[in-house]
Amino acid sequence: MPPESVPPAAAPPQASGLKARFDRYFEVTSRGSTWGREVRGGLVTFVTMAYIVILNPLILGGFSADQASVDVEGGWLPAEQVAAVTALTAGVMTILFGVVARLPYGFAAGLGINSFLAVSVVGQVTWQEAMGLVVINGLIIVLLASTGMRELIFNAVPRQLKIAITVGIGLFIAFIGLVDSGFVRSSGTASPPVQLGDAGSIATLPTAVFVVGLIIIGVLLARKVKAALLIGIVATTLIAIVLEAIFKVGPSFGTNPAGWNLNAPVLPTQVMSLPDLSLVGQVSFGAFERIGMLAAVMLVFTLVFTNFFDAMGTMTGLANEAGLADKNGNFPRLKSALIVEGIGAVAGGAASASSNTVFIESGAGIGEGARTGFANVITGVLFLAAMFFTPLTQIVPLEVAAAALVIVGAMMVSQIRHIDFAEFSIVLPVFLTIVVMPLTYSIANGIGAGFVSWVLVRSLSGKAKEISPLLWIVAAGFVLFFVRGPVEALLGA
Repeated sequence: MPPESVPPAAAPPQASGLKARFDRYFEVTSRGSTWGREVRGGLVTFVTMAYIVILNPLILGGFSADQASVDVEGGWLPAEQVAAVTALTAGVMTILFGVVARLPYGFAAGLGINSFLAVSVVGQVTWQEAMGLVVINGLIIVLLASTGMRELIFNAVPRQLKIAITVGIGLFIAFIGLVDSGFVRSSGTASPPVQLGDAGSIATLPTAVFVVGLIIIGVLLARKVKAALLIGIVATTLIAIVLEAIFKVGPSFGTNPAGWNLNAPVLPTQVMSLPDLSLVGQVSFGAFERIGMLAAVMLVFTLVFTNFFDAMGTMTGLANEAGLADKNGNFPRLKSALIVEGIGAVAGGAASASSNTVFIESGAGIGEGARTGFANVITGVLFLAAMFFTPLTQIVPLEVAAAALVIVGAMMVSQIRHIDFAEFSIVLPVFLTIVVMPLTYSIANGIGAGFVSWVLVRSLSGKAKEISPLLWIVAAGFVLFFVRGPVEALLGA
């Protein structure tokens, strides 16, 4: 007599309720995270990114015409209006990315592009026309992403270069932290171009606070303390507030080398302020008529290349750091992420906040445990609140945030262990990718150096068949990107 069949075990019932639905949507449990980690990670990401609400207005605008970047017609952007739209677009885009792509990558005005606009573009066009070029740049990126071209380029990048991009970004953000803290400063001479602190020593209180913060966070992480980054940032900020109250160092303002780099850690006299959003929609597409089609196209080309590869590199590095990338360096909902990133450029240009893109400071939140887009919701809500509480964003000094960046940089550099250094045709492109990023202060430059050298060295070493044809095309585009100065001069002539 055949044995009695055993019915299959019933699948465990899925939890119901709003919290369970949110958990499934954001994949909190399946990614090994918790709601507490996501909240802490979102908070830490905001704290390390909040400086953009202060810094972006100083780059794009000013408090008067004589201290602002004046455009070709004498126009300028009021700092308080830029601060409001900077917080608005950062909040909206960070939440949108978190909900759609469900990844813990904060968004805000990209520092490379806003500086490019202020220094190189508005001398030729008006601010409204410059933002129009940013919108066009974003539309092109959205088109490339929605058609799958951006994803194809992403997939064509060899795994070794993707890891090198992560390591390079780690060194880059560590270098940013060291410079922002005053630990590394310009020497004012041709050789050496940089030096330790002031005249070769740590002689300022803000830099000493950075060192204290670095040690506190480092020890907490080494002892595997939960919320190490957040605890370290809060503790060091409290130390900074007390020291500033005693010694009254004050902010630097570019004239006080012993001062705090961006904002002094003092309790504000005013907590709330109503945001002025009058810059939203101040966009014009008259640049093509003002400076000519070819010159305008070259400006858009520069914006697209910088925006495209800065974001690609940052996303790659953050995905590897969060453990969300597969063996080829790809991560979940890649296409959606790339489309939303392009929308960030459109939104930033339309609001006159400059192109919004993924921020490498998101690595601090990832280091705190963020693994899902819910952390972005927390970060985004805090940015929206920052429109009304701008004075509170100035409490944490840049030197404290810089300590967190150096720590995160160290975490990302550890990915170098996954690179195969057996072949020199791999070693040289990887090395150039890693070192060019911090030394030129540009993720795009590092990626370009890696792409071009990979194609040339690998192909001339007899490995041309292993190189994707798309990588050849992108490398050729980077060659044009690197020589765009002479090309623009030739077009002008």
